[in-house]
Order: sequence, then C-alpha cells, then structure tokens
Amino acid sequence: MTVDLSRYSSFQHLLFDRPAAGVLRVTINNADKMNAIGGDLGREIIAVWDVIDRDPDTRAAIVTGAGRAFSAGGSIDDMPSGRRDALDVFCKGFDDARALIAAIIGMRKPLVSAINGAAVGAGLAVALLADIPIASKTAKLFDGHLRLGVTPGDHAAMIWPLLCGLAKAKYYLLTNEVLTGEEAERINLVALAVDHDALQDKAVDVAARLAATAPNAMRMSKYVLNHFLRENQTVLDLSLAFEMVNFGSDESNEAIRAMQARETPDFPPPRVEFR
Repeated sequence: MTVDLSRYSSFQHLLFDRPAAGVLRVTINNADKMNAIGGDLGREIIAVWDVIDRDPDTRAAIVTGAGRAFSAGGSIDDMPSGRRDALDVFCKGFDDARALIAAIIGMRKPLVSAINGAAVGAGLAVALLADIPIASKTAKLFDGHLRLGVTPGDHAAMIWPLLCGLAKAKYYLLTNEVLTGEEAERINLVALAVDHDALQDKAVDVAARLAATAPNAMRMSKYVLNHFLRENQTVLDLSLAFEMVNFGSDESNEAIRAMQARETPDFPPPRVEFR
C-alpha cells in the first residue's frame, strides 16, 4: 500500500515514515551535528507537531534521532554571545524555546520519544516532554545548561521535579551528571528503558497501542495530565528569562570558550552577585 506523506514534503531536516497503522515516526535528521537543533531545523521541530495534529492518517507519533544521537540540543553557533543587553536577541531566544515547549505540550495526539542516543538541552526537552519517553539503556541524558554557564531554562525546572522529584532534579541539574537511559528509568525520568536493539520496535508497539485507543478519550486524557505542566508555566517563564539573561555574560562566554577549547573553565568572582 502506498503511504502518502506529501503533507510533510516542506520539511527538509526531518524524516517521516509510517511503521504501523495510524503511527507516524519523525526522525530528527542532522546526524553530522548529532541532531543539534538550530536554524531551519529548529523552526521545523516547532512547526511539525501542529501538522501532525491535522493529519487524519496519524493517531500517534514517535520522535527519534538519526544516527547515534537523539539530539545534542541547541547549536552553539546559534547561541548569543556578548549581546546580553540586546532585547531582540533575548526575545528571540525566549520565544523560540517557549514556542517549542508549548507546541509539544499542546499537541493533541499522543507522542512517544525513542531516545536512541545522547539527549541534551533542547533535545532532552523534546525527549522528556513526549507523553511516553522510552530510552535505550545506553543512551546518555543530561541537561547541559550549567555547563554553558546558564540557568536550566527550556524545560528542566518545569518538568524534572514532576518526573523524578525535587531532590533528584536538583542533584542532576546542578551537578550535570550524565544519566544512562537505564538510570533515567530508575529515577522515573523516563517511562521505560530497553536494550538498544529493541528500542524502535518497543516505541512502535507502544505508539500502535496508543493509536488504537479511542481518539477523543485519548486526547482528553492527555490534556488533563498535561495540566500539571501548564500549571508550571510561571516556572518555565522564570527559568527561560534567567537563561536568556545568562547568555552573553562573562560566565557564559567563559563556559562556551572552555567547552570549544576542551579546557576547564575558570570563573572569576562575579562583579555583581545575584541575591
């Protein structure tokens, strides 16, 4: 049977296939850069969820990454540097991150993430905001924001305490310790962790079960459960604002410089302390 995916033809950085009846799989396709989200890909990953919602042939979706990564997060090339007082830069970063999160939370159809490899920052936001995140046991998950000298702002402060509790959220967000998929399941950061070779089959199986469920009842159930995320909107806005303020600061510039040079950052005492 011919599969019609023509409504997705305008997407140049996402791949689409139908692995089961009523199921659409979206593959983030920037493998050369570990599926970093930025530029046109960033715009596509915001826009695609609404297109899926309007697709009558899709009742559930999967998102995964091409190659060995799920998504390494935002592209360093797109991060503001030395321009923290430029309101347009602040607003664009804030609006783009907020739009991505709102698009996934507001998606009416159920979404499964198949976390096949490294998931960092904005990439981890896509993975964890899915209704059912499923990770390869060997996948590497970490927030990464503090490594850039900025506040965890694109999802973490909003959803991590809901998933794994405040104590674990603080530990992993403040230390930036890397979690394997298996460890992420243990602390309830993801729904399931499976052997790497079984990941895609498991994601398809779960998505097919969701697709076979009464569609309106499914959508209403998702809407109710996502109420807890909508309640945390003020936490999201505050953390995003802090993140955008941090970018371009001396601390962030040093963190990014050291990362690119593969050196340990040297943070001097702040000229003005946040109190």
